[in-house]
Amino acid sequence: MKIMVCLKQVPHQDARLDVDASGTWIQEANIKFEINSYDTYALEEALRVKDDTESEVVVVSIGPDRTTQALRTALGMGADRAVHINDDEANGSDALGIAKILAAVAKEENPDLIFMGLMSDDGNFTAVPPMLAELTGVPHTTAAVGLSRANGTLTVEREIEGGATEVVELSTPCLVAVQTGLNEVRYASLKGIMAAKKKPLDVKSVSDLGLSGSVGAASAKVSIEKIAPPEKGDSAELIEGSTDEIVGTLITKIKELGLL
Repeated sequence: MKIMVCLKQVPHQDARLDVDASGTWIQEANIKFEINSYDTYALEEALRVKDDTESEVVVVSIGPDRTTQALRTALGMGADRAVHINDDEANGSDALGIAKILAAVAKEENPDLIFMGLMSDDGNFTAVPPMLAELTGVPHTTAAVGLSRANGTLTVEREIEGGATEVVELSTPCLVAVQTGLNEVRYASLKGIMAAKKKPLDVKSVSDLGLSGSVGAASAKVSIEKIAPPEKGDSAELIEGSTDEIVGTLITKIKELGLL
């Protein structure tokens, strides 16, 4: 069995984020990056399948040179190979462009399973997983919070609105986008980190995948016009009293603001 895991490198959760000079993204210089939190659970699930079966885990990521660090971390955790799409032509791709790139890799790899996070910590669009599934022609589900495997069938418990869950069954090949908390993510061991240095990491360009001219900023149908930090209020009000009094006052104030 071959399992493809899609990873994204995002700013570290503790990084200080400032808007860059263009006003359309953050200043990335001199901040730390890490694997997207949702994707760590996807990788862990793939590694658990590998632990139980004879499987190959291939991690795939799109990004600049620094993305190699995220891929090496994944290899240190137990993935077998990595594919890095490192090409300026991919810059500015919208969700569809990203899905096209990942679909081209999937076409080459022909995986039995594709695992990925439900969304990215920086974008929060949740659009790439269903787009990738559509482009690769495989069934999919999102927001997986529980998963079991038997005889080529995946039984997935997924989170839906209102805190409810539903159970779906998928036959392989298929794609599963996972929610955080699906499992307990392992750490890369020292032995794994050392072994990762010798594992294959294949670097590809957009043209290698036959997508030149069809992805990137010029082809994007969605673009970021402006980002800004949240506005700071002039003051804060502390509500005192018993629990019932605090709740009652809070509800009244929310109604006054027209939020309820």
